[in-house]
Amino acid sequence: MEKTQSQQWAERLRAVMPWGSSTCAKSPRFMPDEPGVIVRGKGCRVWDADGREYIDFRNSCGPVTLGYQFPPVDAAIREQLQNGIIFGHPHPLECEVAEMLCEVIPCAEMVRFFKTGGEAIAACIRVARFHTGREHIVQIGYNGWLNSLAHGGRLLPGQIAEDYPPGVPCCLSSLHHPGTWNDIGTMERLFTDFEGQIAAVVIAADYANMAAGERFYPALRKLTHKHGALLIFDEIVTGLRVALGGVQEYFGVVPDLAVFAKGIANGMPLSVYAGKREIMEGFHTAIASSTTGGETLSLAAAKAALLTYQNEDVIGHLWHQGERLHNGLNALFAQYDLPVEMTGFPVCGPFRFAPEAPDDLSERFFRAAYRNGVSLFHVPYVNFSHHDKDIAEALERLEKACQEVS
Repeated sequence: MEKTQSQQWAERLRAVMPWGSSTCAKSPRFMPDEPGVIVRGKGCRVWDADGREYIDFRNSCGPVTLGYQFPPVDAAIREQLQNGIIFGHPHPLECEVAEMLCEVIPCAEMVRFFKTGGEAIAACIRVARFHTGREHIVQIGYNGWLNSLAHGGRLLPGQIAEDYPPGVPCCLSSLHHPGTWNDIGTMERLFTDFEGQIAAVVIAADYANMAAGERFYPALRKLTHKHGALLIFDEIVTGLRVALGGVQEYFGVVPDLAVFAKGIANGMPLSVYAGKREIMEGFHTAIASSTTGGETLSLAAAKAALLTYQNEDVIGHLWHQGERLHNGLNALFAQYDLPVEMTGFPVCGPFRFAPEAPDDLSERFFRAAYRNGVSLFHVPYVNFSHHDKDIAEALERLEKACQEVS
């Protein structure tokens, strides 16, 4: 059988790239049903190299919050492109976007820009060590590959290191400790075991059980205050999705530092590390710097995206369409007696396969979804361009997938 263009591209990529992609999560696992490459996106739909159309719930693993080719964002990028991409001094956009973010992120008295969430988390860890004079870091959840250093910590969102992370010196790994979501007892023990040595707790929400943040975030805030450690919120996914100001706005708990990334510029590469002035001013000494941090096309996209969020009910739309997708899928799973459910907040809630589910159910379901023109992720994201008719059509396609799997 002749190989599709997607298959040919996937083979070429694997020949020159580990994983066949620069992003592990984007490496196709379910060829030939899954597209090997995507060549175009519009609104909430994408097309592969063979012209197959998919209603997309991957959204580049989260960053596309408004939609592909979203007109105000694309127009802002084109306008700025006529004036230049990057310069040897700051551009006014760097100031304007920073001021906008200080208005909407509760903890933000000062902000700075990088390109990825992981490097922004690393910057926060560095300044936390400088600010406190301590070395140990506790991490809850996945905070990017750069910070996956702990023995038994997360190498990827769904992958836990059984030993020391490969390529990480033991002496460095010993300063990082994995915590557990919604387990304040473990956190208390860590602060006892490393009394006076913990500089910061970095926490990313557990998307399947995010509602527990109502109790866990305040308890963690109280505990870090008690022991003189900083609290750093990893809002790479939750910022501009759970609420404009992230979980700190939603749950009303203000951290010392926070990182926003996915969604800040509708897919353009930009991350934000923000926090209290007295801590952020530590970067004058604890250096974190990047040539491309103030690149103007991403900042123009971020300004247009933030204005859209402020002028339109983007957050309400994401919640509404997420609920329609979650409720519709759970009804289909029940109808076809499939041991799987949608969990967590519908803006970023994952699939959960029951313990009794066959080992291959996830793969069979995802393959069937792709065959029927729906591109899914382990956390299916909706964007502002998913309208009622798109969700309805996606559920019709996904019912066919459920029929095939059952």
